[in-house]
Amino acid sequence: MVLFPNAKINIGLNILRKREDGYHDLESLFYPIGLKDALEFVENGKNIVNFNSSGIALDIPPEKNIVLKAYRLLQEEHSLPGLDFHLHKVIPFGAGLGGGSSDAAFLLKSLNEHFELEISAIKLKHLAGRLGADCSFFLENTPCHATGKGEILTPVDFSLKGSHLLLVKPPFGVETKSAYAGVVPAEFPFDFMKIILGPVSDWQGMIRNDFEASVFSKYPESGEIKARLTGMGATYASMSGSGSSVYGLFEKEPSYKETDFPLGSFFWKEELI
Repeated sequence: MVLFPNAKINIGLNILRKREDGYHDLESLFYPIGLKDALEFVENGKNIVNFNSSGIALDIPPEKNIVLKAYRLLQEEHSLPGLDFHLHKVIPFGAGLGGGSSDAAFLLKSLNEHFELEISAIKLKHLAGRLGADCSFFLENTPCHATGKGEILTPVDFSLKGSHLLLVKPPFGVETKSAYAGVVPAEFPFDFMKIILGPVSDWQGMIRNDFEASVFSKYPESGEIKARLTGMGATYASMSGSGSSVYGLFEKEPSYKETDFPLGSFFWKEELI
């Protein structure tokens, strides 16, 4: 079985308040994009699990990878056979694109269907939430208004179809914990969804990512990327999530030179559908 877990971008990310449990309440719009990993699992006829990877090098041992964490989570309550996993990593990590969460969510959903575990949609969402705050988003994989820790998801009739996306990740990632350490929570003064559902041309200066101030201060390359995308004519440009990647939305396919951006950057360009 081969899966193709996709990435997402955040349109706006407001850190509203710190909660008593140490997490933060936030507000954002999660939007799926076409950038994808490839994840394969095959029954091996043994009571063991093997994990291999290719593509972007992983810097953690296999048992700490979220793919195996998802498998072990289901194994707590269900009898699963030994599997060989191969993850071809394309979505960069530390980028705010949800790549690991997507890998885990796609696997949970696929194992449930493939082995007929009959886990309800509500239970599957709960399990995904144990793996990551944005993990459950990828179970449905449609535009959602995210609140709470990012786990309260309300589907939105919203589309960026026809817009051109250019995403650039500099050659470094940002740890979520580090990003949160530098943010100052504050209530968003406007009607977030009313602005989002209006023209994209109205977003800039209104729809913001609260992580940008602290991340751009520590990693000025990300700020320079945003300025470059804006200078290229992006209707809207923003950092995605708490990571280092920055994207621009354009009315027409943008033309760019990789040499205009930090050396070693990752690029992804698509027309959104």
